[in-house]
Amino acid sequence: MASSPPTIFTTTSLISLLGVTVVGIVAHIASKLLLPKNASAKDRFTFIWLAFDAMIHFSFEGSFLYLSVFGRQVNTSTGPFAEMWREYAAADFRWGNADPGIVSLEILTVLGAGPICCYILKQLANNDPARHYWIVVLSTAELYGGWMTFCPEWLTGSPNLDTSNWLYLWVYLVFMNVIWVGIPLWLMYDSYQHIAQAMRLSRNPAKSKAA
Repeated sequence: MASSPPTIFTTTSLISLLGVTVVGIVAHIASKLLLPKNASAKDRFTFIWLAFDAMIHFSFEGSFLYLSVFGRQVNTSTGPFAEMWREYAAADFRWGNADPGIVSLEILTVLGAGPICCYILKQLANNDPARHYWIVVLSTAELYGGWMTFCPEWLTGSPNLDTSNWLYLWVYLVFMNVIWVGIPLWLMYDSYQHIAQAMRLSRNPAKSKAA
């Protein structure tokens, strides 16, 4: 009698994706509470993204970091976050065995990118245009982190990636990482436009007054 195929979408899969959804809802609620009523749609989207980004860095990735330092590993740990990260590690094995490259990037992400997100959120709430500099810094860091997460894998033939089913490939490896490429690229471009416009106007005060 042939054995049944292994279950791909598990209870842990469902709970993990629901957790990400809840973080997004909380970020949306925070934008309603903390942004001025007349905030533009672009600023509101940026706030929601950065609030979501910060919470993911501190909670989800922070838990991974805790489970992956001082001799700990996700694969040998217990608890709900360990279960969640073991689910992701089924698609990218490095996250289960405390790969030094991944852990190094996550240290920067949790301790660097997370606080920068919070600082930009404060600037957004205060409508401080200086946020555009920090958005460029944050976006550059997140793009670098994504590149250094996957480029070494691609150069070595992706031995740690399991792309054998739709959940691992399109949800965990593609979607959960591409959003940290597409949105930072857009934010960087938008902030570049603001910074460049301000610098051009500062070189041409007469044009600035006419505008």
